[in-house]
Amino acid sequence: MWVRRLFLVPIVLGFLALAAWAYFVRPVAPPDARLACHYGAYEFDGGRVAAVTPTSGPQSLRITFLDGQTWRLDPAPGDDTLFGMKEGWTDRAWPGDQVTFGSCAAGTMTIEHHGPKFLTGKRQTLDTTDATFESHGLKLAGRLVMPRLEGAIPVAVLVHGSERDSAILFNRLQYLLPASGIGVFVYDKRGTGKSEGSYSQDFNLLSDDAAAALKKARELAGALASEVGFQGGSQAGWIEPLAARKANADFVVVGYGLAESPLAEDREEVFDDLRTAGYGEDVIAKAREITDATGRVMASDFTQGFDGLDAVRAKYEKEPWYPKIEGEFTGDFLQNPNWLLKILGPIFDVGTSWEHDPVPALKAYDKPHLWILAGRDSSAPSANTLRILREVQASRPNLDIVMFPTADHGIIEFEEKNSERLETRFSEGYFQLVADWILFKDAKVQVPGPVVYSGKAAAPSEPPQP
Repeated sequence: MWVRRLFLVPIVLGFLALAAWAYFVRPVAPPDARLACHYGAYEFDGGRVAAVTPTSGPQSLRITFLDGQTWRLDPAPGDDTLFGMKEGWTDRAWPGDQVTFGSCAAGTMTIEHHGPKFLTGKRQTLDTTDATFESHGLKLAGRLVMPRLEGAIPVAVLVHGSERDSAILFNRLQYLLPASGIGVFVYDKRGTGKSEGSYSQDFNLLSDDAAAALKKARELAGALASEVGFQGGSQAGWIEPLAARKANADFVVVGYGLAESPLAEDREEVFDDLRTAGYGEDVIAKAREITDATGRVMASDFTQGFDGLDAVRAKYEKEPWYPKIEGEFTGDFLQNPNWLLKILGPIFDVGTSWEHDPVPALKAYDKPHLWILAGRDSSAPSANTLRILREVQASRPNLDIVMFPTADHGIIEFEEKNSERLETRFSEGYFQLVADWILFKDAKVQVPGPVVYSGKAAAPSEPPQP
């Protein structure tokens, strides 16, 4: 038996090395360069605005309207100008729905949607300036995108989430915001796209990068910028408040982030899954013992806490709810032996600031600040974040909060089928809210559904003057 186990060790290690290579290198087919001329902001009949960006597929595109509608565009065989349409991130398509692009020089597109309904769009002309800037000795790649307008306008530095893709290629807001009268500076985070360095989730380091990006944006925009701030989603919620004080940002916009630590993100995902499965607070209390144990292992960089992990495994492994535990990492910890975690953990370590407390930075930032939350967020459950932000808001009347109650992570709407979520579109009003708030610093939503917690309303009223 031991001979067999020893024989299996190099095989297992080989698979681990292969998995690490696939995870970190992740070779994917780049977007088709022939389609790059179609990327951009388009204005359609009736004033509708959309962004066309590449997808992770080699020849596919995605169109996203400012109102949140979005389709994946897949090329027709043998025709570089004709594309079929699939709703959201589903495989749902309707016969006859298609998009036709004009020549690169023409910059036009026509959408045929549900029969005889046509939309014709024209690509807008935006001024773009590619640049590099330095942070901790690395050269990072960025791009300033400005609409052709008279006078100074706000500029938003687009801060990344945890993705490993090039933001300069894929971030749709570099088109949607300029089409709404806002300049943007988009950059590839370290270790992605054209930026140097290794991918990292060290929030202090990444906030230094974001602060350097904002400094570069101010330099490039000059007198054309009335103010320069941050906009980003998910992991950006930890990075932006740190960077805002370092760079003296004029505003901060965070979408679907957390006002808790990354360890809390794992914990709340576990609790959310168990509640969805019908378990009550008695089970949640037991699950908390498990997430506390897995959190200690993770925060120690896989050097401590394994005795405690063994103890909760033995205590609860026969419980009916135990196999349902997932989370960011807790489910994996429960399903794999300690020796494997000790090998695999350091291989996949990217310096994540697991115990980062975002509240001090939130309280310290005293300029206009907007948080947008998803009420049914499966990746970053938002209930505790809403509570924390409301507490901060009492002393920060320039902090606005908007909750999209039916949205998942990314402020994406979905349908449920066989316990699976089919993502269909971005929430109506989301992109317009981001643009309007940056322009006017007033949290107003023009569609029914979202819940607005205005900072002005939360602030205690001043006593009457004698």
